[in-house]
Amino acid sequence: MRVVLRDICKGFGPVQAIDGISLAFEPGEIHALLGENGAGKTTLMNILYGLYQPDSGTIEIGGAARRIRSPGDAIALGVGMIHQHFTLIPVMTVAENLILGESRADRWHLDRRHASDEIAAFSQHHRLPVDPDVPVWQLPVGTQQRVEILKALRRGAQTLILDEPTAVLTPQEVEELFTVLRGFRESGRAVVFISHKLHEVMTISDRVTVLRHGRVAGTTQTECTDPASLTRLMIGREVDTDWVRPPFTPGSVCLSVNDLVVRNDRDRDAVRGVSLQVHRGEILGIAGVDGNGQGELAETLTGLRRSVSGKIRIRDRDITDASIAEIAEQGIAHIPQDRQKTGLVSGFSVEENLMLDAGMLRRRSRNGLLDLVAIRAETERLMETYDIRARDSRQAVSALSGGNQQKVVLARALSRRPDVLIAFNPTRGVDVNATDEIHRRLLEHRAAGAAILLISTELEEIYRLSDRIAVMLDGRIVGIVEAGTPRQEVGRLMAGAV
Repeated sequence: MRVVLRDICKGFGPVQAIDGISLAFEPGEIHALLGENGAGKTTLMNILYGLYQPDSGTIEIGGAARRIRSPGDAIALGVGMIHQHFTLIPVMTVAENLILGESRADRWHLDRRHASDEIAAFSQHHRLPVDPDVPVWQLPVGTQQRVEILKALRRGAQTLILDEPTAVLTPQEVEELFTVLRGFRESGRAVVFISHKLHEVMTISDRVTVLRHGRVAGTTQTECTDPASLTRLMIGREVDTDWVRPPFTPGSVCLSVNDLVVRNDRDRDAVRGVSLQVHRGEILGIAGVDGNGQGELAETLTGLRRSVSGKIRIRDRDITDASIAEIAEQGIAHIPQDRQKTGLVSGFSVEENLMLDAGMLRRRSRNGLLDLVAIRAETERLMETYDIRARDSRQAVSALSGGNQQKVVLARALSRRPDVLIAFNPTRGVDVNATDEIHRRLLEHRAAGAAILLISTELEEIYRLSDRIAVMLDGRIVGIVEAGTPRQEVGRLMAGAV
């Protein structure tokens, strides 16, 4: 069914998030939504899915005006949405998640075997095979996303919205997702693909709409445009992405890891004898498919997880299994993998999140009392320096776009001027302009003598920033190469083909 949005407006207090947007989603088409963080992409789709109510405007589905008051209304009208942060229940099985909320003939008894067989057949029919009896928490992220898609299909989705669907996927999982989306297009469904990644938009979409400041900046057939033109529409100017990384002059060893062994949450070895060194003024990139021990390594280096054996040193000081506070005092800062879970307190304001640092609070207190005037001034300085777009410093961080939330995490980490920075997917879920700004900030701190351990599943990011590249596979460092090494060689190391 054709979906048409006409003159949609939505404000949050004094902020006009959506300002008179009109566009249409056609059956048998993949329609990409592009825009900077805070441009209104997710807000607009949350309106279509019934999570927000528009202040004005109309929604037409199948040629008739519809009032969508809730996700239940949207689902009944054939609209499904896959959120950036999944809504599955981790301790329940795939089958239990998929039948949750369904009306069944026998309200008092669930035949689990029959439900499992039913889900297995359903997933095979849609060429999205999953094991229905596995608890969701045991599934790779790509398979969890597959379950979310199956849930939407099971509820009859004819228009499928995917919000940043590739943000946590491996390259192979991205290709598998694209194959699925092409199948949806062939079956006559409308697919709305929200993304920051221009190359993905150019690869998968038929048509693309760019939003800027809550308005439509332009809509075009994908085959009639190019990344540079889309970037100009997104931010209103050219972005110089061709800058060259300054030459690397190594200093003394600042961070050293020797024969480190770490177990994961299932009590299995996730880091297996890892050894590495990061020098002052160096960015050491760790490449690898997600789930090969990078998360456990980062958590151990920053005090969030204890090791089984091995040593971690900063300069000449042993910090193995030190507390988070002790590690921070030694000059290590952290940009965590998941800003929602470990980077921010969603109920706190921007100001409160920026001040969540013991050193910062000590510098902004007198005789044990917080200097609120100094804290407010420092917060506003950081917001201006890092271009954090919020109504003011007291706005809840949960109300910010994903990119602005990431800038809060970045500003807090870098404002300490750390000797060592552990940066895990520092640009995940942020737009091209913010990505460029974050990369430049990291290089500034490298030039100032910081030792940076960059962990990223984006090989493009690894090559753009790193002086050396370590490849992690199955919990081990399987190779450390110079930045000029051909990508095919790094790819073979990542795949275990060397």
